[in-house]
Amino acid sequence: MLTAAVAAGWVDAVVGGGGLIVLPTLFVVLPGLAPQTALGTNKLAAFSGTSAAVLTFARKVPMQWRTLLPAAGLAAIAAACGSAAVALIDRELFVPIVMVVLVGVAIFVTLRPSIGVSMATNPPTRRKTLLVIGLAAGLIGLYDGILGPGTGTFLIITFATLLGTEFVRAAAMAKVINCGSNLGSLIFLASTGHVLWALGLSMAVANVAGSIVGSRMALARGAEFVRVVLLIVVVGMVIRLGWQQFG
Repeated sequence: MLTAAVAAGWVDAVVGGGGLIVLPTLFVVLPGLAPQTALGTNKLAAFSGTSAAVLTFARKVPMQWRTLLPAAGLAAIAAACGSAAVALIDRELFVPIVMVVLVGVAIFVTLRPSIGVSMATNPPTRRKTLLVIGLAAGLIGLYDGILGPGTGTFLIITFATLLGTEFVRAAAMAKVINCGSNLGSLIFLASTGHVLWALGLSMAVANVAGSIVGSRMALARGAEFVRVVLLIVVVGMVIRLGWQQFG
């Protein structure tokens, strides 16, 4: 379980998608675990890991804190609403849609190798930046509370595509928003008794270790490294979701 948490922390720090490592492992180790309890326990570890990644990235990557922190707050509210609505929504309906979007992401990144490798020559306006970050925080934060797989990946692709942000900086921005969505979902799930605290805290320590290593590797190896890992993780998520849905 702790090995899975380390791996998930590493993947989350670089491109997102660590939940697809931890959640299946939780169900293998604790087969009778309720899905919401698995999600809540994972959110405790994920919030710890994303917080560590934010601190690591912030030392090297310039951050627009006045924009990102309110957006993280919005993501927290949206994710809490998503987690509250889980019982009212058939989450199985989301899986095929997410798979199609992920396939589209993989094709887009493959066909547009320049995306995310360098900063755009014409930076977006302040209004566009606020709009993109705000909508991403609200919509993807809501998705994180309802389902979750690939939240960080969707944020990175959104920032790289619509704002022309280089992948490493996009990953740093995504971690701030994802930290907020993880916290919002965690608070709701904890308030309803769906967190195994002892297991979650031990996983959190492992997740933080993996997250620090992953964020440092992303900073050291640059945008092309993040791009390759993103493609690998997206393909892995499609396979895992496909197996879950149709296997």
